Amino acid sequence: MPNRNDIFETINMIREECLDIRTITMGISLFDCQSDDEKRLCNKIYDKIMFHARNLVQTGADIEKEYGIPIINKRVSVTPVSLMCGGVSRDGALAIARTLDKAAHELGINFIGGYGALVQKGFTNGSRTLIDAIPEALATTERLCSSVNVGSTKAGINMDAVALMGKVIRKCADLTANNNAIGCAKLVVFANVPEDNPFMAGAFHGMGEPETVINVGVSGPGVVASAIRRAGDCNLTEIAETIKRTAFKITRVGQLVAKLASERLNVPFGIVDLSLAPTPAVGDSVAYILESIGLEKCGCPGTTAALAMLNDAVKKGGVMASSHVGGLSGAFIPVSEDAGMIEAARCGALSLEKLEAMTAVCSVGLDMIAIPGDTSEAVISGIIADEIAIGVVNNKTTAVRLIPAGNAGDMICFGGLLGEAPVIPVSKYSPEKMISRCGRIPAPLQSLRN
Repeated sequence: MPNRNDIFETINMIREECLDIRTITMGISLFDCQSDDEKRLCNKIYDKIMFHARNLVQTGADIEKEYGIPIINKRVSVTPVSLMCGGVSRDGALAIARTLDKAAHELGINFIGGYGALVQKGFTNGSRTLIDAIPEALATTERLCSSVNVGSTKAGINMDAVALMGKVIRKCADLTANNNAIGCAKLVVFANVPEDNPFMAGAFHGMGEPETVINVGVSGPGVVASAIRRAGDCNLTEIAETIKRTAFKITRVGQLVAKLASERLNVPFGIVDLSLAPTPAVGDSVAYILESIGLEKCGCPGTTAALAMLNDAVKKGGVMASSHVGGLSGAFIPVSEDAGMIEAARCGALSLEKLEAMTAVCSVGLDMIAIPGDTSEAVISGIIADEIAIGVVNNKTTAVRLIPAGNAGDMICFGGLLGEAPVIPVSKYSPEKMISRCGRIPAPLQSLRN
């Protein structure tokens, strides 16, 4: 049983240091919704989501009220929709998108994920149909999120898919240009995508998952930063120990909420994703953690080493606090969603190249980064290819969420948890000839583990 000091410390984390449960995400399998009739398919999808998730929002609100733990988002993820699109037209894929968005609105959840495809080795008819529909789907819906996995350590990199996603992001930006290319903020390109990630825009219900499942994503950058400041003038080994102990306490809160939600919804408990997920709120920033360690500004020399230590310590502390850890689990660095990252990018301390280096040691990748609105498809694809290569070679998840909007130096505002971001300049030199070669970059030698 927790002692009195632990209870008071947790209360202080919630009241003063922005500790919260970032999301309760219910995964729902759609495999038994298959139908050759597009209208019937949409109806079956809608009915199944509404049946299983009908009490999700109220359950989250009840737990929040009873235990005083803020639960920011309640979400749903579904089977990758491309798997349902083998015999579906483009219009049918768009109808599914509208069906998912309708269900999200009626359930009162903020996002629904899974409108995506797994194409690391090639395309099926369904994945081509789905990917072709993504720009219009995201432009005409509000709560739908999409992800496409284009590489893995086992398969290598599907450069046909990388080239295609450059076009998709470019078109998505154009279709939502009157709203700061907001459609691109709901689209992520992955390598080594996890099947149990509760965070958007990349959440989907993987093929190895049960019929339904509850996954929880915790947060708490402000708690970690405060703990480091309280530790005072100690060495880096002691800082790492402080982070580990704090991550353990944060994850225990997530484990509690996950078990409560699972029991009340009569849905299996899946995982706790112990990622440090920042927000635009002052104090709730991964960048501020790094600066608390001793960096003058996030992005200066030493940033990658500090982030590597943070990510490792978070995982070591968190994995002991939950019976099932999964998802991404570590530290996120989404520029627009992190007040410290926004400040560092605005003053020039944080460049696209430095962010890419940091992604080699953190949980995910180039996340929520605004780039100039006139960036070409080939350059977008080149940025994707570089980031995917980091994931494939290092056998880790990496991802890209780029928002082409405005001009270098502009501030692009998305609102809410998506925050705002300064437009970061990109190289004007083009990788177009390389991207146009297409084909597959073979899997690295370290993929041969059997």
